[in-house]
Amino acid sequence: MKPSRVVSQKEGFGAGTSAAKESAEPVLVIERIFDAPRSLVFKAWTEPQHLVHWYGPRGFTLPSCTVDLRPGGAWRSCMLSSEGREYWVRGVFREIVEPERLVFTYAHENEGGALGHETLVTVTFEDRAGKTRLTLRQAVFESVKERDAHRGGWNSSLDRLVEYLAKA
Repeated sequence: MKPSRVVSQKEGFGAGTSAAKESAEPVLVIERIFDAPRSLVFKAWTEPQHLVHWYGPRGFTLPSCTVDLRPGGAWRSCMLSSEGREYWVRGVFREIVEPERLVFTYAHENEGGALGHETLVTVTFEDRAGKTRLTLRQAVFESVKERDAHRGGWNSSLDRLVEYLAKA
């Protein structure tokens, strides 16, 4: 079953926010329903043996992934493009409520290891009669262009997660 994908038009913006105003906000919200139990979807987000199968846009692999799953614990991953270019990202877990919620920082590293602009990612996992409603919120981006680039990357990754969960 292919999950539904909806970019929320209310969450994070307040009721009555117009789509025109929302498109100018540097905040990303993605909602999906996964045909998998919440505990499995949470593990897929938090355990390297699962992350290597889906994390990163289509066409990318994840040759390196470390996760210290505790508040204050670090995570770091290398996404490798099909052209062989490495994209390192890392952050720190701020909150972990298994299997309900993850909050972590997210920043790209440059070749020298210095961090770029940092955002905060909040992922919630809601049980929906054996399925999982996932809401991802990432903020605040430096620009709408950056937000939209992340929207494409996250949606591609989440498509890959659907495929992985169907096999798990």
